[in-house]
Amino acid sequence: MQTQTSVAAQFDQTVHADLTLFRSQVNDFLAGKYTDDEFRAIRLRRGVYGQRQAGVQMIRTKVPGGLSTSEQMEQLADIADKYAAGKGHLTTRQNMQFHFVPLAVVPDLLEELSKVRLTTREACYNTVRNVTGCALAGISVDEVFDISPYLRQAAFAFLHQELTDNLPRKFKISFCGCKQDCAVGGIHDMGFHARIQDGQRGFKIVAAGGLGPVPSEAQVLDEFLPVERIVNRCEAVIRVFAKYGNRKNKHKARLKFIVRERSWDWFKEQVDLEYADILANGGLAAPEEVPEGFGAYSPEPRQLGRNQLLPVLPDLAPDYERWLRTNVKPQRQPGNVVLTVKVPQGNMTSQQMRAVAQIARAAGDGLVRITIDQNLNIAWVQQNRLREIYAILQQAKLAEGGADEIDDIVTCPGAWSCNLGITKTMSLGEALRETVGNHPDTLVRKLHIKASGCPNSCGQHWLGDIGFFGNMRKVNGREIPYYQLLLGGGVDREGMLKYGFTIQSLPAKSAPVAVNRVLEHYIANRQPGETFREYVMRFKVETFRTLTADLVKPMEIDPDLYLDWGDTEQFSLQLGRPECAA
Repeated sequence: MQTQTSVAAQFDQTVHADLTLFRSQVNDFLAGKYTDDEFRAIRLRRGVYGQRQAGVQMIRTKVPGGLSTSEQMEQLADIADKYAAGKGHLTTRQNMQFHFVPLAVVPDLLEELSKVRLTTREACYNTVRNVTGCALAGISVDEVFDISPYLRQAAFAFLHQELTDNLPRKFKISFCGCKQDCAVGGIHDMGFHARIQDGQRGFKIVAAGGLGPVPSEAQVLDEFLPVERIVNRCEAVIRVFAKYGNRKNKHKARLKFIVRERSWDWFKEQVDLEYADILANGGLAAPEEVPEGFGAYSPEPRQLGRNQLLPVLPDLAPDYERWLRTNVKPQRQPGNVVLTVKVPQGNMTSQQMRAVAQIARAAGDGLVRITIDQNLNIAWVQQNRLREIYAILQQAKLAEGGADEIDDIVTCPGAWSCNLGITKTMSLGEALRETVGNHPDTLVRKLHIKASGCPNSCGQHWLGDIGFFGNMRKVNGREIPYYQLLLGGGVDREGMLKYGFTIQSLPAKSAPVAVNRVLEHYIANRQPGETFREYVMRFKVETFRTLTADLVKPMEIDPDLYLDWGDTEQFSLQLGRPECAA
């Protein structure tokens, strides 16, 4: 049995060797010894994306399960200051991204991450991406069991492995321990949902889900799999994907396309054959332990912070009561609460990162939990600390209420930095926040808006009650930014994942108008007890197309329609090489 010391030493040695190799490869590329095409796969494996801006990179940091220690969050803040103009971005896969980083300093950045056992390895490219999970793992009031150890085991098992280093396309895994699937396993290549059967821990497994331009909902692979077989079953599915995935057409390379083309029964039969071979002849080892810090793992129980943050409490702000109502929830352990730090569209400054790290250390369990909705959770907080914490969040400009409400909008960066971004989604998000913020209707406030800058679904637009993805149209010979409007996505009352219905494409500047019209119609016509999706289905797509028809192609073009949100110059479609599909 390996000790924690030997596991950590071996991991650090592997990481060091990989970073040393990458540094030499970067230097060789800058010296002209690699072409762009030769170097692309090298850097993408290390989580280093090209941007539409020449000479700079986007760096994606993996945070398994979204669990970060206070020390790791402070290191991310230091990295933001040193390499990324003091800014970071939280993603729907619980990652932290840095933008506009010159390639020459990327090896230094990766070295800084490795000091706190964070990695960017396989955060991009055709690999097993960051393994995501319930941000309330270990504290949820309706939790079956804490999935964190099993999530970390899977994430660690498939890191730095030849099998997962060059798949036909990306492979995504999620874990959820709650009764409701808050980790949306249905959109993943493999989704694990905690179950207990005959007193034994295990998981219901779904497979072959995915979003993108053509979404597919995952199907049930196993009703129950014992926890000790997680890595084996994952490896069996990955082997099938590696053998039969489409390596010629990246647009049809995801696991879901194998199922579409060959049938679910065929796919399951192949998985069972690979699984039997692994059980008989061995496969990748399931790690008994992971290094300290990996996925915020600690071999010792975490100490709860009980240190004072402010010597004198300030007067309460008028928004404090709303923040208490929307951002603070009970956790499973009596006497403690979990609070949500609302991070508009996932954009943080280094000062904000340090503030949440300080709160988590002084008043929580020392962990900062990144959610799939681009927010942060801090748990193990005592009720009598909330005024103090709110004051610190106010100072950091992170005290906004309304977490998980309609103005808590999820977006990707879009054309702000992404090569495939058509529209500037974050600017649309700000416009929509102004439109729906502090909405007086209680049921409207429970809705969710999700937006992407292109059809590839980084903003998970298919899952929003109201969704948008960017596109473009020519009107009178000139390009205008548009958004496809979707309605009715999310999880239904049975807990089943449902994708939104496509309504129609509208000019970007008309999106807030369309949202207002839909909400007004919803308020006027909903029935008691009816969900938003049920309302959409009752009125059917044509109702909403008619409701917004005059916005599609206005008779008279307002010059403002030629501008994207946040721009002062006329919109022009500019796409680079699609590295997220590389």
